[in-house]
Amino acid sequence: MHRIFRHDPGTFARVFHALDLPFPDPIEVEHLSVDLTEIEPIERRADTVLRIVTAESSFLLVIEAQNKKDDSRPGAWAYYLAFLHAKYGIPVVLVVVCRNRTTATWAEGPHSIGHATWPCVTLHPLVLGPHNVPAVTDVETAATDLPLAALSAITHATRPEIGAILEALSAALHLVGDHDDAQIYTELVELGLGRTRGARIWRNLMSIDLSFFRGETSQRLREEGREQGRIEGRVHDILRILQRRGIELPPAAEAKINACRDLDELDAWFDRAVDARAADDLFAD
Repeated sequence: MHRIFRHDPGTFARVFHALDLPFPDPIEVEHLSVDLTEIEPIERRADTVLRIVTAESSFLLVIEAQNKKDDSRPGAWAYYLAFLHAKYGIPVVLVVVCRNRTTATWAEGPHSIGHATWPCVTLHPLVLGPHNVPAVTDVETAATDLPLAALSAITHATRPEIGAILEALSAALHLVGDHDDAQIYTELVELGLGRTRGARIWRNLMSIDLSFFRGETSQRLREEGREQGRIEGRVHDILRILQRRGIELPPAAEAKINACRDLDELDAWFDRAVDARAADDLFAD
């Protein structure tokens, strides 16, 4: 569930705005190491750790995915917060992402650590779940903010409205221009839904509606992307060589090079650009 934040760290700002929470807008978001291991051979890893820089200050965001009540987690969360505060010396906020109300209610705490008579640490995680993340069932809204729509799908995985949420997200993914980004969100949502009813709905939608992003079609898109990259790279190389050699390139010739999509022809022009004395030599048969 935390992977949505890792893929697009700005998700937290949009979610906090949607929940009307008083966090300032970030001007910089930086991924930090999630390895919180001590020198002793005890490995401790948070799910996602981000450094948020705002106009006023900086703080850390620790994002944990929680699927069920686990009384061992508050102690681990307290360790994460204490370790990161000691290491970076700036405030730390714990965000727990849940996909059912019971777990969310438990995660909200407060969790006290210490003797019952005098608890020394009290945890108040910021919990995101079906009780406060909006159910995004509108296609236009989902297309405008895919991270929020994906988080909505994950946190509402067991809710009755999950079908409408996933259908809106599925349609929104068709509308985005970045096929690679759409495929990433497809996989992140599938991971976040786990073994819920929503996961079954999502797999069905993917097999029917988003085959565009899978199998032979996906492979074709990747090949086309690589081919386009090679073409653009060769065009850049030709223009760069001519510029470095001081060869004047008329606008019509430059337009012809930029418009060419035949990699073999571009390779031939590239070879000629190394020895050409004028732009016309580039296109000589």
